[in-house]
Amino acid sequence: MNLVIVESPSKAKTIKKFLGSDFEVAASAGHIKDLPPKTLGIDVEHDFLPSYELIAGKKKFVDSIQKLASKAKAVYIATDPDREGEAIGAHVAELIFDYHPEPHRALFFEITRNSVQQAIAKPGKIDHNKVDAQVARRVVDRLVGYKVSPFIWKTVAKGLSAGRVQSVALRMICDRETEVRAFIPEEYWSIHGLFSGEKLTPFEAELVKYKDKKIHLGDEAAAREAAKHVRHSHHKVASVDKSEQRTKPYAPYTTSTLQQDTARKLRLSGKRTMALAQKLYEGIELPDGEVTGLITYMRTDSVRTASEALNVARNYIKSDIGGKYLPEKARYYRKKGRTQDAHEAIRPTDVRRTPASLKDVLEESQWKLYDLIWSRFVASQMEDSVSEVTTIEVEGDQTLFRARGHVRLFDGFQKVYPLDSDNNAKLPPLPVGFGPGFPLALENVETKQHFTQPPARYTEASLVKALDELGIGRPSTYATIIGVLFDRTYIKRDRRKLLPTDLGETVAKILVELFPDIFDVGFTARMEEQLDNVEDGTSWITVIKEFYGPFENSLEVAESKRSDIKKKVQEVTDKNCEKCGRPMVLKWGRRGRFLACSGFPECKNSQPLEAPQETGLMCPDCDGGKLVIKQGKFGRFLGCSNYPKCKHVEPIKTGVSCPKPDCAGELVERSSKKGRFWGCSAYPKCTYRSAQQPVPVECDQCGYPYMVSPRSPQDEGQLICPKCKHTAAVKTDAEVTTVASGEDA
Repeated sequence: MNLVIVESPSKAKTIKKFLGSDFEVAASAGHIKDLPPKTLGIDVEHDFLPSYELIAGKKKFVDSIQKLASKAKAVYIATDPDREGEAIGAHVAELIFDYHPEPHRALFFEITRNSVQQAIAKPGKIDHNKVDAQVARRVVDRLVGYKVSPFIWKTVAKGLSAGRVQSVALRMICDRETEVRAFIPEEYWSIHGLFSGEKLTPFEAELVKYKDKKIHLGDEAAAREAAKHVRHSHHKVASVDKSEQRTKPYAPYTTSTLQQDTARKLRLSGKRTMALAQKLYEGIELPDGEVTGLITYMRTDSVRTASEALNVARNYIKSDIGGKYLPEKARYYRKKGRTQDAHEAIRPTDVRRTPASLKDVLEESQWKLYDLIWSRFVASQMEDSVSEVTTIEVEGDQTLFRARGHVRLFDGFQKVYPLDSDNNAKLPPLPVGFGPGFPLALENVETKQHFTQPPARYTEASLVKALDELGIGRPSTYATIIGVLFDRTYIKRDRRKLLPTDLGETVAKILVELFPDIFDVGFTARMEEQLDNVEDGTSWITVIKEFYGPFENSLEVAESKRSDIKKKVQEVTDKNCEKCGRPMVLKWGRRGRFLACSGFPECKNSQPLEAPQETGLMCPDCDGGKLVIKQGKFGRFLGCSNYPKCKHVEPIKTGVSCPKPDCAGELVERSSKKGRFWGCSAYPKCTYRSAQQPVPVECDQCGYPYMVSPRSPQDEGQLICPKCKHTAAVKTDAEVTTVASGEDA
């Protein structure tokens, strides 16, 4: 009997089907060893030797693996082809050393019959440089987290944490928020003219030069003066320029670019994206009964594609899409900076397995992800898309207008992977003789007011992109890092934008003040490079030693500043404790700031910072109690003012009945890590939810039972029907006024 060891039980199940009856496949269920959860677990005095121990609950997996290994004639470790997989494999090898001192290493990047059988037929050995690279990361992350987090506990609140990459990501979000707040918008104006001519459909052009200088109109008076000048000018065509614009396809996905695209196109978090990709990688049962992985390994920073996969893709494009879409030569991509190029990009394992053929096989979310991966990969081997760009310049008396239009000549790769940003601006057909000197009549002049915009707040997609471009952390960890920031309530999401909470800003400010170098973007990127070098043979102990010396000095400096910073954080108020008379101070907790007695721990009196909001409703469970709006771990709720004597609670209702047929529930306000939403009170029997606030106003166009209050600032003060998209402007809490398209309210 031969034994194959993998991490995942579902991966084991798939692989078992590819191998003969003389093979057994066992799963470790992830890491089997790790640093201890409650102690540092690193011997700082003796070359930072880590003390790994068996993870709780893993003994049954270990016992099973050892029992099978004792009977096996050969053992193949087939864990994932990255640092984490190599480290898991090394720990497994230690456990079975007495039976198999040198187990085989089976390496494959896709879970298909052919790839798995080839990996078993031509095995290698465990890559100890790769293992050391994982150990180095684990050690430095433990040192930072274990030694820095206590400063946050002692100055802010218990239960919080700091991390080498996590805290830099938080700093970036906070720094961007500071930029947005400090931004002072500047007014500017633009002027647009509508021009016509003989046999010419009117077209719009923008003023780009005024008084023979590049236009800059800083206020309405300047705009009106320029518009007046334009109205009294005679205009003619100055030039007509036509050029060909070619757009090249993007490289196939890496982990980072996949997460960016799924956030934009599918509205998926990085965590959800990776969970779905894991299922597609580990194996899906097809209609013919075959179980196979549909995509290659999804934790990769490489854009390389195996030559065999390139050939299959090119043949598919030629036969199924069309010969004109196939470039003369295959396209090869390279990513700037260091990559693990033994890996491939994320691609379908067989491009002939089209999304259409899997429509009834995959769950909807799985199918959408597969469709995106398949389309991006196929497009990466297709021809450029080609557009004709026409630029018209119109001259007047010391003025110049410009108009530009795009006409698609050839869709190329965009036939399968359309670009969101593709410019669709068009000009009307131009008559014969249209060229320099062609007379034009000015039909209308319009002035438009604008304001410069602050830097855009990060979305999950743009934060992942920034971290990747700056070389901070590894793309495979970004989803986890962002998830931790939400879990710690350091950040929140508003209309897809990531905003720091008050707690997050306080923590970031303290970390930057105490450890300016450790949580510096440039330092973290350089540290990442040094950790990568371990995989090439650099001693991981040397890398950690070079880091730890300055880090230890930073810890000593931070300790000397800690009491002063704590005084700043715990601000003394003019309110006295009603129990002991001592001053109350502002403190931080997991759910925000609160008032606490300065006599803690002798006096444990505490109060919410803001008084609960009254609703005017009486508590149904006690005499004299009033229902007030309170803030809890899972968002706002109604509670009794007599708490803790009366513990009555209920959700905040909207007055809107659940729209699902045969459901008697009501929509109530709820909260999750992703923010506030409105769900059915009959949950979990009914899973209806709305991301927008329901308002008990019936749509007067289609009769839908309620409308919603949109989250976008430009739609503020309006209600939208979720069914027919009809809009209504809010007049009062109870009244609305319909707004016809194109009319003012």
